[in-house]
Parts: sequence; C-alpha cells; structure tokens
Amino acid sequence: MLNPNLDEVQLTKEEYERYSRHLILPEVGLDGQKRLKAASVLCIGTGGLGSPLLLYLAAAGVGRIGIVDFDVVDFSNLQRQVIHGTSWVGKPKIASAKDRILEINPFCQVDLYETRLSAENALDIVAPYDIVVDGTDNFPTRYLVNDACVLLNKPNVYGSIFRFEGQATVFNYEGGPNYRDLYPEPPPPGLVPSCAEGGVLGILPGIIGVIQATETVKIILGAGETLSGRLLLYNALNMSFRELKLRPNPVRPVIDKLIDYEEFCGIPQARAAEAQQQAAMQEITVTELKQILDSGAQDFVLLDVRNPNEYEIARIPGSVLVPLPDIENGDGVTQVKELLNGHKLIVHCKLGGRSAKAIGILKESGIEGVNVVGGITAWSQEVDSSVPQY
Repeated sequence: MLNPNLDEVQLTKEEYERYSRHLILPEVGLDGQKRLKAASVLCIGTGGLGSPLLLYLAAAGVGRIGIVDFDVVDFSNLQRQVIHGTSWVGKPKIASAKDRILEINPFCQVDLYETRLSAENALDIVAPYDIVVDGTDNFPTRYLVNDACVLLNKPNVYGSIFRFEGQATVFNYEGGPNYRDLYPEPPPPGLVPSCAEGGVLGILPGIIGVIQATETVKIILGAGETLSGRLLLYNALNMSFRELKLRPNPVRPVIDKLIDYEEFCGIPQARAAEAQQQAAMQEITVTELKQILDSGAQDFVLLDVRNPNEYEIARIPGSVLVPLPDIENGDGVTQVKELLNGHKLIVHCKLGGRSAKAIGILKESGIEGVNVVGGITAWSQEVDSSVPQY
C-alpha cells in the first residue's frame, strides 16, 4: 500500500465533478481519489495491453503516468491497440498515447521515454514511479522489468496474451512471488510464437489490460485482494477464468544486479546459429523468383510453409501449401518428397524465417531447398502490390 501525504493533495472543482462516481464509493472516497492523484505509474509498452490500461488509468485519475516505447503506429496495430488511431499511423506510439490520455484527462502528467528499455537505463526510468505495469511481448524485457522492480522494490503488474488466451498477476508485492518464480528459465528462442506469427484476438488484450489497470488501482487504493500469489488464466473461446497458486521459490537465485537479458534468453546464440544457417543456405530474392515464374520453367516446386489461414489471405501464384508444423512432425516431409519428383525446391513464408527453418528440417532428410528472402511480404512490396500484406 502506498502512503502519500494526502494533506498536500487537493482536487479542483472540475476534478470533484470528473471523479464523482469514485468519490461516492466508500472504498474510494475523497482519500482514495487523492491517492490516485498522488500516484505514479510506469507503463512499459503502448501496444495491445498498454492501450486499454493507459486509457483507464488516465480516466481513473492517476496523477503521473510514464510511458516507455520506441515503436511507431502501424495499420496492423489498430485491430487491438485502441489508444491509437488511423491518423497516427507512422508516428511514435508514445506521442499518440499521450495525445489520447490528455484528451481523456488533462489533469494527468504524462512522461515519455522514447527508448528501448535496457539494463543500462531501466533503473533510472523505473525509480521515480510507485508501480510498474508490464505490457511487453518478449521474454528479455519481461525479465528485465521484473529484476528492476525487485531491485527497486516496486510492484510489477504483469499481463500477457496469445491468440485467444491471456494471463495476469501481480509480482513483487508485499513479499509475494516475482516473475522468476513463474518462469525460472526462459524458453528457447523461437519456441513461443509472437502475436505477429500466431495471431491474437483483438479484444483479448482489452480484457487483460483492464485487469492490469484494475490491479494497479487496487494497489494504489490499498483496497481488496490483489492477484499477488495468484496467476489468473483467461480463455476467450471458452469464456473461462481459472487460477493457479504462485509462491516464492526459496532457492531462487538472488537478484542483485541487472544483466544482459538478450544473452540470458539465448537471443545472440540463436541469431548466430540462424546467420550460420543462412550463410550455408541458398537464397533468392522475390525479383529473381518472379523471373523464374515468368520464364515458364517447370523444373521446380514453389513451397509455401505458412499456415492455411495465411494462405487464404495471400499467395504467390503457383505455390503449394505444406505448413511448417506438418514438416516439423514429419508428415510434411513425405508430402514434399512426393511433390518434388526430382524437381528443384523453392520455399517461402511470410518473412523468410519459417521457410529457412523448414529448409533446415528438410535438409536432414536429404532435400535441398532455396529460400525466398523476405517471403510474401517482400513479394507484395517489390513485385505485386495487389497481394495483401498482413
């Protein structure tokens, strides 16, 4: 529970009217609204999770909100990142978020950090705030946020989403568990697909982000029971919630400094292995692929290893779909062998990563392939703009 000096916090006449529905709640009241005004919250990310939680923290009257983000608004964000609008496409997310927050509540102080959070800057950025809300989507940053909060003794309000499922909890609060109690070790790079690869229901981050905002407000007010020690799991398809108990691990390593989190999560090693694989792999550009297709050559198979729903969205003429998961489980390898029948193999996906992985698997079965650099996205950008990008 935060303990500001409420005698120093005053509400204006307009704020009394703005927050009237809070003021008549016994659990909030005048003291609670003053606590909200005196509080400071740092949000890491203004994406799917950051969008709804920032909107509701601003509307609730949190006095100081910090935002860390270095990305720009993209059309593909607008399906779920509701703090941003079409007119902000191509512009910094933090500027878009600040504009919307101040439109909702001009009494908020909004601090912007247009930078990537790192071991070098995290402690300085986190230190001035009472609570940190993690709206990130990658493991290195989640471990970094966690460790910075542990070192500075800040509550860490956590959420994550994927496809139709989300989870939320509160870490490092009143002796409760932290992120390393849930995930002592990071998963191997590439094991957990990103939302860009696996997709996400646009409404899902709204639900999880609002839960994060709710937990943040409860911590500020010192009201109710937080999710500390409980991991809330949500399934949108089933419309079901369930809980898992979390406890501090008595033998977990002591967090006494920030480290290289990319290294900890195996990112440089994975990149080096990928670079080595690509160096030994034959590649062609989409322009070269178009020349092959235009030549009328019949001595090759163009293999698309994306998922079936992606293939429905957009496809390169003449391509044959064999999804990467089928290749990984072996069924697709047999299918590819039957398709080839002595022909050369050219493989593509959305951006080139999954096709490179497919070629590596096929090579173990004696099948050589050529990777299309940039995949169907590059095809749309450089060859045929009528092919939708997604």
